[in-house]
Formats: sequence, C-alpha cells, structure tokens
Amino acid sequence: MAKKAKGSHSTSSASASSASGKLVLRIKSNEGIKRSVRQTNSRKKLKAKLKKNKRKFDAMKPKKPPTAFFYFLEDFRKEFQEKNPDVKSMRDIGKACGEKWKTMTYEEKVQYYDVATDKRAEFDRAMAEYNKKIESGEFDETDEESEFDE
Repeated sequence: MAKKAKGSHSTSSASASSASGKLVLRIKSNEGIKRSVRQTNSRKKLKAKLKKNKRKFDAMKPKKPPTAFFYFLEDFRKEFQEKNPDVKSMRDIGKACGEKWKTMTYEEKVQYYDVATDKRAEFDRAMAEYNKKIESGEFDETDEESEFDE
C-alpha cells in the first residue's frame, strides 16, 4: 500500500512505476522545497538578530569570579597529577574531579564555598563602583578607545 503524503492533497504531479512487480508511487511536490526555503530564511533572520544583540566588550568591566567547584578543581588537579603523572588529558582529570565533587559532603566543600563567597562579595563591590562610574560618565568612549590605540 502506498502511504498518503502529509499536508494537503494537492500535488504538482504524480507518477507510478513498477519495479520487480512492486508498485511504487512517487509524489512530486513543491511543499518540501518551500519548507526548506522558509527554514533557511528563518535561520538567517535569527543570525541577524544575534549579531545585532552582540555588545561590545568592555575591558574596564570587572570579571565574574569562579564558582566553588573551580576552586576545588585547582586543588584537585594538583593532587591528581601527583598521584597520576601519566594522565595528561583534561577530560579525564575533569571527570575524576566531577565524581569526587559529587561524593564530597557539605562539610568538605565548605572551605571552597567560603572562598567563592568572598570573591563574589569583592566582585559585587567592584561592579557597584563600576556602575557608579558608568552613570557619572567617568568612562567615556573616547577614553576607552585611546587606551586601546596606545
């Protein structure tokens, strides 16, 4: 049995051919072509929107601090490389670190959370200062451009 085409029943042309006793129904339609063109156009529009929304990089803006896991990763990487000098892959080190982090208790993680909290507080203060300077107009576009030109 031949399956019905999805969508509307209007087709531009249809042909039937028999190959080795089987009946094959080939339906030619413009729907697939139209759909692919629509999808391509919608992708172009999305890319255009993403390009417009991209903001310029501000070198004066404070950088966000790492999370507690990344502070743990620094310590764990040193220990892991001492115990396993033959393992060079960051992928393997990252997997081992993730497994260790999951099995750690909260009491073991507290020291890393404390460091992350301190760094986050410093970042929040720096951002507050940065926002005040931006609002007061202390950072001008000409100042930023002259710094990069030098």
